[in-house]
Order: sequence, then C-alpha cells, then structure tokens
Amino acid sequence: MGRGKIAIKRIDNTMNRQVTFSKRRGGLMKKARELAILCDADVGLIVFSCTGRLYDFSSSRLVIIIVDPLL
Repeated sequence: MGRGKIAIKRIDNTMNRQVTFSKRRGGLMKKARELAILCDADVGLIVFSCTGRLYDFSSSRLVIIIVDPLL
C-alpha cells in the first residue's frame, strides 16, 4: 500500500521543517546525480536554505556564477 497524499503547505514547526528540508534536499541531490549518470547529461543544482546556506551539485566541471543584482 502506498503513502497517502500530503498537503503542500509551509511546515509551521521549525524543527520539523528543518528535518523535512534536509531529507528532501538529499533526495533531490540523489535524483540530480542519477539523472546525470543515466542520461549522460550536464546537471547543475543550487539550493539555498531559509538561513541562506548554499548547497550545490554539479555533474561535471560546470562553472556556476552567481551574480548579485545589487552590485
């Protein structure tokens, strides 16, 4: 039997929100890696947490340039 559907809305509890973010970020990184390997594609992924921390994935030597619009 499969899992039930969840309502896509903001999680109010900060601890639960952080745990969910960490788990889903890991799953997203895994899927990006799988896509790059299976399809021989260049994949780049950038994720910012609510605290502003950067998480990134690159399947090759892609150069990621972040431009600050305020500069």
